[in-house]
Amino acid sequence: MDNDIFSSRIRLRHLQCFVTVAQEQHLRKAAEKLHLSQPAISKTLAELEELVGARLMERGRFGARLTRDGQAFLAHAVSVMDALESARLAVQAKDQAIHEAVFVGALPTVAPDLLPLAMGQFRTIYPNARIDIQVAANAPLLDRLRAGELDLVLGRMADPQMMVGLSFELLYVEPLIAVARPDHPLFEMGSVSLNDVIHYPLIVSTRGTVPRHNTESYLQAHGLKLPSNCVETLSVSVARLIAIQSDAVWIAPMGAARDDLSRQTLRQLPVASDGTEEPVGLVYRSDSGGLGATAQALMRILREIAVSHRKAAQSWARSRNH
Repeated sequence: MDNDIFSSRIRLRHLQCFVTVAQEQHLRKAAEKLHLSQPAISKTLAELEELVGARLMERGRFGARLTRDGQAFLAHAVSVMDALESARLAVQAKDQAIHEAVFVGALPTVAPDLLPLAMGQFRTIYPNARIDIQVAANAPLLDRLRAGELDLVLGRMADPQMMVGLSFELLYVEPLIAVARPDHPLFEMGSVSLNDVIHYPLIVSTRGTVPRHNTESYLQAHGLKLPSNCVETLSVSVARLIAIQSDAVWIAPMGAARDDLSRQTLRQLPVASDGTEEPVGLVYRSDSGGLGATAQALMRILREIAVSHRKAAQSWARSRNH
């Protein structure tokens, strides 16, 4: 038969029927497997042999046996069926990746700095993926990560005993800064010292966090200590609103106030904070090679965003040195 006619008339049911009969070596068993009648199987095989132009099977009382032409045709028919199955699995895997959930943990001071921008980029790739973001302090986030409740954490390097089984990948280093509303009385002064700053109410991170430890160490290095009337909170949204709406000064990692600084809803006070830099990074299980495509894609996006944050931190450092 002409090749064009063969290509236009051959159907998947012809190949499926032929391969099944070859495997079962019996028309009745093949019919049962395909949920067809035996006459339907015989008719389909006859159509295929007419299309091929050769006898592919010898049918008899004791079953079905491939002819020489049938054996040659079988190898190619199986290849076609295998290719179709591979295509189906590839599409199915892609669909699973699209709908795969990603569980992310993030520090309160890091989440608003990285995740909103990352989510915008991520949604263009996986618009239907589910993202579960849990915001907490470093220690509980690492516990959840180790327990398999989270895929990755945007956090800080912890003590060695807390990092067992976990890997830390540095994204950038950020300093502590002191910020206040743009019309704060401190900006009217010719120069501002830390001693001037602590005469106003301070907003600081809660006890046991790295930013809080760095804040206390920073003040101690200048012969000062944290006043007793501080507002202590892990919530960035609460801290920024207090700073915007009062005379309080917010001491926080630069990333926590980055958006307000760019919008000029808050302004950085000109006080030195050398030595307060802390690393921010991706934390994941050391055996996390099995992370899904969506989690890996989100990690790639976070790494790209971190490049711009590193440049911003370097620019800040240069400005402080001049």
